[in-house]
Amino acid sequence: MPIHALLSALLATIAVGGFGFVFVYPLLSGERQAEKRQAVFSAPARSRPIDRQPDATARRKQIADSLKEIERRNARKRASLDTRITRAGLRMSRQVFFVYSALSGLLLGFLFFALTHKPYLAAAAALAGSFGLPIWALDFLAKRRLRKFVNLFPDSIDIIVRGVKAGLPLGDCLRIIAAEVDEPVRSEFRQVVESATMGLSISEACERLAQQVPITETSFFSIVINIQQKAGGNLSEALSNLSGVLRDRKMMEGKIKAFSSEAKASAMIIASLPFIVAGLVYLTSPSYISLLWTKPVGQIVLAASAIWMAIGIFIMRKMVNFDY
Repeated sequence: MPIHALLSALLATIAVGGFGFVFVYPLLSGERQAEKRQAVFSAPARSRPIDRQPDATARRKQIADSLKEIERRNARKRASLDTRITRAGLRMSRQVFFVYSALSGLLLGFLFFALTHKPYLAAAAALAGSFGLPIWALDFLAKRRLRKFVNLFPDSIDIIVRGVKAGLPLGDCLRIIAAEVDEPVRSEFRQVVESATMGLSISEACERLAQQVPITETSFFSIVINIQQKAGGNLSEALSNLSGVLRDRKMMEGKIKAFSSEAKASAMIIASLPFIVAGLVYLTSPSYISLLWTKPVGQIVLAASAIWMAIGIFIMRKMVNFDY
């Protein structure tokens, strides 16, 4: 039946896409080249003499380089499964997650076996449902939660700034955030307050926040708190400047998204055209296009097309995703 061949082609496309994402995308995106350049220039950069009075341009460039270095360091750290579950905002243990993963694999495998009556397709679907789908769901939930955190984080810093200016200690300001700000900022700062209550210093608790929420904003917040706790200084002014920088970064991200929206829409249209055309041809002339999955030559052509489509999608993704 054609449905069998369509499901086989779908699984093959998913497998090829996953292989390309793991092995081909790092080469196309330039991540490995960036790591090599960083390794080459990191040692000389440390030995350069420090200018005591750098100009504003050099200072902004130094801040931007620090941002990128923090992002690369956070990206290289591989989080454990428990940490990924917590970042996704789920309240479950590792064992419960494994149970849900097994149920997902069994359900997907049974569904494919009921549709195709092919044991190998059912086994492949069960593996994808047990290992691929749950991890993808965790990453999706974690990214969505991080976006909400980034949107609320500058307002939380402003609460600390106003509280410090009014004479409140830093711990009380953190408790206000843990009690009044929306999720997910509330739960993360509640953990900071609980850690400080258990005996950790506020700087150490903020370092845990930066580890739990691995974004540049929390890393800079932790750095500011550490510097203030160790060297002193005007905390309200430092956090006010940090809040302004975070808002400027958010504004720049919005501008980049607006400028690149046309290119992203074009990329989505170009990537979806082959599937739309294939579906329309199948609806009008099924015997004409069914040669792609009924004949060995057609299956080879279909697999080669899937590989080239995956490479093209990765290249277009790199072209329309801009760093800021």
